[in-house]
Formats: sequence, C-alpha cells, structure tokens
Amino acid sequence: MFVAASQGPEGPLVGRDTETRRLVGVLEELGSGRGSVVEIAGDPGIGKTRLMNMLAEVARQRGVQVARAHAIRGSTVAYQVFREATGDWPGPDQSTTDDEAVFRAIRARMADLAADSSGGMLLLDDIHLCDEASAQLAARLVRTLAPGPLVLALAHQPRRTGSVLLEALEHGSRTGRVIRIEPQPLDAETVAMLLDHWRTSEGSAGVPYTDPTRRHATPASDSASRRPLNSPEFAEQLHAASGGNPRHLRVLVAGGWEPEHWPDRPGSDADGLLREAVAMTAELDALTPDASAAAQTAAVLGDPFRPEDVAEISGHDLDQILDALSDLVRADVVRPVASNGRFAFRHPLLRHIAHERAAISVLLTAHQRALDLFAARGVPAVQLARHAEYLVGTDASVAVNLLARGATEVLPDAPATAVRWLGLALENLPSGDRPTAERATLMLECSRALSASGRLEAARTMAHEVLRDHTYLAEHLRLKAYAARAAAERQLGRFAEAEASARTALHTLPRPLPAAAAELAFEYGFLHVFRGTYREARALVREVVSAATTGGEASTRGEGDAVSVASVRVLSAFGDSYLGDTAAVMPALLDSAQLVDGLPDSAAARTPELLAMLGCTELFTEQYSAASRHFRRGLALAQAGGPQQALAHCLLGLSYIDQEAGRLSQAEQWALEAERAARATGADDAISMSKAMRVGAMVWTRSQHDSAAVVALAEESARTAQPGWWAGSAAMQLAMVRLIGGDAPGCTEALLEGGGGEDLHLFQPNFHPMLLAMLSTAALFTGDADAAQRWARDGDSAAERLGLAVQRAHVDRAQAILHMAEGEHAMAAKLFEQAAHGFRRGGRPIHHAWTLVVGAHSAEGAHGSATAANWLASAMNLADVHGAVRVREEAAAAKSLLAASATFDNTVTESPRPDITALLTGRERQIADLVTAGKRSRDVAEQLFLSKRTVDAHLARIYHKLNVSSRTALTRLLLGADDAGSE
Repeated sequence: MFVAASQGPEGPLVGRDTETRRLVGVLEELGSGRGSVVEIAGDPGIGKTRLMNMLAEVARQRGVQVARAHAIRGSTVAYQVFREATGDWPGPDQSTTDDEAVFRAIRARMADLAADSSGGMLLLDDIHLCDEASAQLAARLVRTLAPGPLVLALAHQPRRTGSVLLEALEHGSRTGRVIRIEPQPLDAETVAMLLDHWRTSEGSAGVPYTDPTRRHATPASDSASRRPLNSPEFAEQLHAASGGNPRHLRVLVAGGWEPEHWPDRPGSDADGLLREAVAMTAELDALTPDASAAAQTAAVLGDPFRPEDVAEISGHDLDQILDALSDLVRADVVRPVASNGRFAFRHPLLRHIAHERAAISVLLTAHQRALDLFAARGVPAVQLARHAEYLVGTDASVAVNLLARGATEVLPDAPATAVRWLGLALENLPSGDRPTAERATLMLECSRALSASGRLEAARTMAHEVLRDHTYLAEHLRLKAYAARAAAERQLGRFAEAEASARTALHTLPRPLPAAAAELAFEYGFLHVFRGTYREARALVREVVSAATTGGEASTRGEGDAVSVASVRVLSAFGDSYLGDTAAVMPALLDSAQLVDGLPDSAAARTPELLAMLGCTELFTEQYSAASRHFRRGLALAQAGGPQQALAHCLLGLSYIDQEAGRLSQAEQWALEAERAARATGADDAISMSKAMRVGAMVWTRSQHDSAAVVALAEESARTAQPGWWAGSAAMQLAMVRLIGGDAPGCTEALLEGGGGEDLHLFQPNFHPMLLAMLSTAALFTGDADAAQRWARDGDSAAERLGLAVQRAHVDRAQAILHMAEGEHAMAAKLFEQAAHGFRRGGRPIHHAWTLVVGAHSAEGAHGSATAANWLASAMNLADVHGAVRVREEAAAAKSLLAASATFDNTVTESPRPDITALLTGRERQIADLVTAGKRSRDVAEQLFLSKRTVDAHLARIYHKLNVSSRTALTRLLLGADDAGSE
C-alpha cells in the first residue's frame, strides 16, 4: 500500500489507497517521459487539497520541478492563478490583454518545467474559484497540453466550476486525455482510524477533541463519561453524521459532537466548531448580502425549507429570495431537494455554522417569526419547541409550555432532546418557597427522559429530588414519583433500594388498590421478577390489574395511564409464564399482545420494558415468532434514538431466539451488542447475562478444543451476576456448557447452587423440565442411577404441568439416555425419536441434531447400523447448515465408532482393529485402561493422585466420546471381549 510521506495536523492520509496508487502511476509515467492532465474533483472538504499536497511532496522527492497555486475567490486580477504559479510571469514588457500571447507565454513556461531531466508539474488548486481569464486559459491548456514529461493537475468542485473549463475536462475524460480522480467518502473503518489518531494526539497539533458537555445546563449530564472518542459505536455514528467527509469529521469532533443531539445540534463547543470550520465560514462570508441573509433565515427554519417561508420570516420579497437562493445554489451552499420546490443545505453542518454566525438579534427575530408562523399552521409541538428553546430569555412563559409539550412528543424518538428541553423549562420556571405540582411533573418527565437516554444515575437523582419534600404532592404525583425512583434504582441493579421505595408508597395506600397505583405496582412486580421472587408480588399485581380493568375508567384515561395499565397487565401475564402457570397465562397473553399491538410507538415507548417483557412472555411459552416481532419493535424504537433502558433486554431476547433457532452467528452478535448497550447504561446485570448468552451460542460454534475458554466465560458470567433472575439464567448456561463438555459433576453443582437446592426454587419454573433433565443425565454420568431416575421422574411431572413441547422434548431425551444406559435400546430409540421430533417441531435444529448424535448408539442397537448412520448424517447436515462445529465433531466421532463397530463385527479376528482410543486424551486413556483393568473410581483416583470427582468427570467425557454408557460397555469396546465381566 502506498503511504504518503506527509502527515499533517489532520492526521495520516488514510482511506485513499486507490487515489494514491493512481497518482503514483502518473509520476511513474512522468519518469518515462510522458505527461498527462489530472483532474481531482469532489465536494468541499472531501480531501482534494490533501491529495494535491501528497502529489506535490512525492514529486519533489523524485526531483520533479513543481509549480503550484491556489485560485483566490473573487480575484479581480486577470490570470491570478497563473501569475501565482509562475512567479516571474509576465515580464514588465509582456501585456496581459493579449490572450494569445499569454497562452504562448504559459506554454513556454510549462515547456521549461518539462525540460528538466525529471519532468515538471503545474498544480492548480480550487480552480473553480478562479477568474474568467484563468478559467479560459486552463480549459485551453487541458485541450492542448504541451508535449513532454509535464503534468497539469487541477483540483475543483464540479458544481461550482465554469462551463467552459468543465466541458474541456469532461471531453478530456471521455477521450482518455484527462485522468479523473474523484475521492469518495471515507468508510467507517477509516473514520475509526482517524478518531484513534486524534485521540492519541490530543494536546498536540492534532484536531482537539472536546468532551461533550451541554451547551444549555441540563440535569446531571453524564454523556461524556459514557461515550469515549474511540468506541466503535461513536465512530459508526460519527461516520454517518459526517457522510465520510474528512472536513465534516474534523469540525464535528472539534465541536464536541453529541450523537444523541444530532442533527438538531452540532455539538457542545461552539468556539471549537467555528475555529475548525474556517473553510466553511469563508464560503458563507463570500456570499452577497441578500444570499447571506437568506442562508441565515434558512438555517433557522431547518432542512428542508420552502422559499415562501424564507421570504415571510425574513420580510423580503419572494422574487428577491428566489434570486438569493439561485446565488446559494451556484455557490453550492444549498441544493434543491428532488422536485418538490424545497431546498436543503449541502450538509447539516453548514446549516449549523450559518446559524452560529448569525447575529443574536437576527436569530431571535427569525425564531420568533418562525414560531408564530408554524403555530398558526397548527404544526406539532415538537416543531414549535425547536424554536422556543431560543426564546426562553425573551418570553419564558410561552417557551416553557412549548418545551414541555415538545419534550413529551419527542421523548420516544429522541430522549436526549427531551432532556435538553425539560432542563430549559425547569430552569425558567418561576421559583418559589416550595416546589409546585408543575415543577414536580416536569421533573418526573425529565427523570423518565434521562432513563430513556441511558443516563440512569441522573434519572435516579432527579426522582429523589422530587421526593425530597413530597408533602405538597397530590396522590397521583406522589405515586408517580415513587415509581420513577423505584424504576431508576431497579435499572441500576439496586433491587433492595427499589423494593424499599415501592413498598414505602404501597403501604400508605388504601385497599383495594386504586388504578392510579398501576405504574408503581408494575415497578414493584418487575423488580421481584429480577430478584427471582415474583411469587411474593403476584397477588398485588393481580389486584391492580383487576382495579384497572373494571369500571368505566378506560375511556377517560390519558395516554400515560393507559400505558401503565397495559404494562401491569403484561407484567401479570409475564409473571404467570415465569412461574410456569401455562393455563393462566395463555388467555391473558393474547389480550396483552392485542393491547400492546394497538398502542402507537410513542405510547409504547413510555414504558420501555413493555415490549421486551411481552416478548419474554411469548418466549417462555414457546411462541418465538410473536416474541421476535415484539423484541424487534422494541429494538427499532431504541435504535431510532428512543428509550435505551430495554435495549439490552430486546437484544438478549433476540439472541436467545436465534440461538434456539440455530442462527448461532447472529445470536452471538446480538449478545455482543447487548453487552455494549448494557455497558453504556451501567446495567451490570445485563452485562453478565450478555456474556452468558454468548456462551449459549459459543458452546455449539466452537470446537471441543475451545471448551475451556467457553467454560471460563460461562463461569465469569455466573460469578458476576447478582442473585435473582440474571444469576439463575447465568447458572443455567454454565450447567449446560459443563454438561456438553463432559463435566457432569460441575453441571450438577451449577444447578443445585444456582437453583438454591434440589427444589430449584431460584430458577424460573417454566424451565424446570429442562433443568431436571440435565440433572438426570449428569447423575447418570457420575454413576448415580437412582438419582438419575428420580430427576427424570420429577422432570416428567414438571413437563406434564407445563404442557410445552420443547420442555417435554428435553425430558424425553433424558429418559432415552437412561434406557440406553440400561441397554434397552428399543425403548431408548423410540424416546430419542420422540425428543428429536419435539425439538424439530419447536424449531430447535441444534438440539434436534444433538439428540440424533446422542441417540445413534441406541438407533444402532434397535434398528441396525444403517439407521444409526442416517441419524448421524442428518445431524451432520444440520450442523453444517447452522455452523454448529461442536455437533459436527461429536457426530463425526460417533460415525467413526459406528464404522469401527461394523468393521469389528464383519471381519476375522486377525484383522487389525481401528484405534478408537485416538479420540481420547492421554489422561483419559490412562483412566480408561485402569477402569478396563477392573479398578473402581476411588482406586484410580489414588493411583493417579486425583480426586474421585475428577476421575468421574473424565469418565463421563470418555463415555461421551466413545458413545458408551457404562464401565461394562467401555471394557467390551476396548478389549473386544464377549464377556468382560461385571463392574
């Protein structure tokens, strides 16, 4: 790759490999005695001058004579750019009014450059700004370049270049006489590289990075600490905002760009913005007075804008505005938008710079007129608030009302903007001896907006502030304040504090609970879900659901109250599914889904957990299509700038669904995104669960050789999760990973410790059949047949109570393994087939394939080797389709054993037997040999200086690899004896 020798203050020249290779090719041709015309064309700031700098520097390094000049905007000197380039031309006796004489003189000067042994180069930058005489001469030179080793390079903006020169360049490009280079926008990876360079160069000549701070004071701003300059998310967002334009990128970074406020605001540092944007301010300064005034008014209106609105707000005649817009289009400051008669700035950043440079009096007058104009048209409050925020110092009473209304409207889509507007409204409310209901209402809405934007600590602080003196609050406001406080504590993982807050308020309420308690009851019940103690809150939640859904309240209920009622109804269904009460949850779930589906996004976003909770309820009841739909809706709301609290939950839900559906790579990607989202909001529990969810995919996609790393990640997740729902989920994943890896004792330990004992009361009951099935299989592998049968019976009973197909399939497989261990292959094969069918019907291809692999031994015993081979072939096909490397490996090992068995049964004894012990590690072969010699586990442990548990774990792995289920079968397989004796 060609690397430019120059590294200016903007950072290294990256992302321009194609362009630099072509320019180096031009220099190579020059060294061969051939010249060329090079055109570097593109939008302002795309990097044309940097490429010219690189070309000039490398040319000088190679001994090429370089003459260079920049065209000057508005120059009245004829041939200005050529005068600057040639230096000593024209002489005192040379007239500049004779165009032909000038042409000959320039040709002669260029011939002098070419006469040098290394050739010559004439570089003309910003040629679109040159005077008419220079443009005519440049066009003629493009068409009739002097022969010899000479390069004429022109950099320009095609939208602003005169027609004569533009036509000459276009003709040259078509005929091959002109080499056209058009720098493209930088890609996201290159933007990340530049950001990293600027971050490490901070304080030097590099572009300074301004930590984001609020331009207007807002409550407890903490965005800067959450968004490092070098984070992948920040780089991707900044790439999109800048359009990949290097100049835009530098200006936005210097201006303290904040993604949550873009494109409404350019950043928090106006001085840094303008300091870095000198090239863009020069464009605006060069405009005529009428064009400049029109640009400032248009900047107030925002993109896109109508000429009629510019005329009305500026007070100018429409024809005058149209003429000014024509000037702005020619200057490429604004561009027409399609064919609807509207216009927009070339880039939002240019609009912001035009707005920043306008006089305060001009801005205030324009925003007031815009507000009056749009209010008369009845536009939504969010559009009015964009103007009202500039008028808080001149008409606070009107501005505060508009800002509050606009914040409510914009909160689902742009919560950070809602925080800014509510902060302004609170600052400008009249102050008194004690808080008012109006202030409390704004503070609670601000707390909600802070949570939605991921600023959970600030949300908590705001909620606590409301309750500092709550004696003045009406009951409904007091309940909302306690609910907001509980929500903030719960989202931060402070469950004890959240429960204390909710319980304090609930104990003061009369019975039966009023419908106004719905939001608080939701928080109380939801935090009990996270603590794994929902059964304690179930009666209260049902009581509120009953109060909220009876009587004639629904028709008079506001949107916020309606959402609270919907939320508590979804929570009730969620809790029933969590507890495994399938009979109760199904009708309630149908009603809840219809209720939520009927809510507009703006309403659904008021309780961000609503969609995630509904999705989880459907997930628990094995309705994956419906669950995916609701998770994706919640994800879309969050990704569009909406509430961030449930972002990690929706991502985790999608990860689980894709994991179960065999989309393992996507499942792992969702989990990684969930971890990033959890880190951004400080939700530590969600971080632990994200790691556990990654493990659920990795255990299948990674090779057996990577088992230790997968187990380590699962153990880390379980170790860092707080007690409750997340801890239980992490323990379940750890147990599964250990069992698949052959560590049966470790599986049992994870389940009994994580579940709080043999009753598994800390695990959600709707997963009990699967967990009991795992305990049964683990007990069998450790030699405890009685416990294995007991767990299997308990799992069967639990599956009967739930009536869920996939949970039943887990139990069927565990029972099949028990029969296989007893040598009852006909019954085992039937149960394996039943389990495989259940997994297939439930959309679980990985477990379907795994069941076929585990059951191949019984399939052979019951139906012959051909059937077993078909089972393994099906499993391998599924593994290949879904990227399940571990299933593929285990199926291949079982296939080798099947082939070895067939070879042994059908050949004479003198024929060599395949070395099936090649599948074992050295330690496993040692243990297998000792067991084959008749030693018990305790004897093996003493001889090898191991614990009995370690020996049993190795034995479980040996059985798994060799597809046997007992010491007898292992001895028979390794010795090839008809009668290997008893255990």
